Amino acid sequence: MVSFGLFGDQGVFRSEATGAAQVVAGRFETGPINVEYNSKKGGNATIEALTRSLQAAANRLDTEKDVLFLILTSHGSPDGLAIKAGRLTETLTPSRLGDMLARTGVRHKVVVISACYSGVFIPRLANPDVLVITAADANHPSFGCQDKAKWTYFGDAFFNVALRKAVSLKDAFLDARSLVRKRELREHFEPSNPLMAGGADVLPLLVARP
Repeated sequence: MVSFGLFGDQGVFRSEATGAAQVVAGRFETGPINVEYNSKKGGNATIEALTRSLQAAANRLDTEKDVLFLILTSHGSPDGLAIKAGRLTETLTPSRLGDMLARTGVRHKVVVISACYSGVFIPRLANPDVLVITAADANHPSFGCQDKAKWTYFGDAFFNVALRKAVSLKDAFLDARSLVRKRELREHFEPSNPLMAGGADVLPLLVARP
């Protein structure tokens, strides 16, 4: 499992990357876990570091039997994910992430992206071997990235609430989508429309611990 909090100016992304990794590890049989995050002073959650981390994780996996689980949390735009580590600013595009994942050689992958407009990653990444879950569709923001928060709205609903009790990622997603929609309507936000796509061959491999 690889979990990166990409935007250093707000602590919520560090908190979410760390917390999400802990929840997933508690629910599924996991191997080594690599959590990286940025702060206002800097950090290691960069495109270059993500490339290295994915490859290092892949080198320890059975490329046909194991599942590579990637969690990314940040601000997003229609261009991709914002990365800010001190003075360094980058954008992780769907095509760049797709290339990085393909180079790992691992067949089965799960990618969870908690960011505004994160649905832009689905056309490039999702297929029967790659399950993609996003906090929003390609045309809407998601909510809850205040500096002192522990979770974004989607991260709280998916990782902190739904995944702790669901028997599968699909059940967790459906529950989280409902929770997010209710919260957004209650607070008069336009719905972010979380999405799940692909993964037909991955979902059967991921059965949560009782």
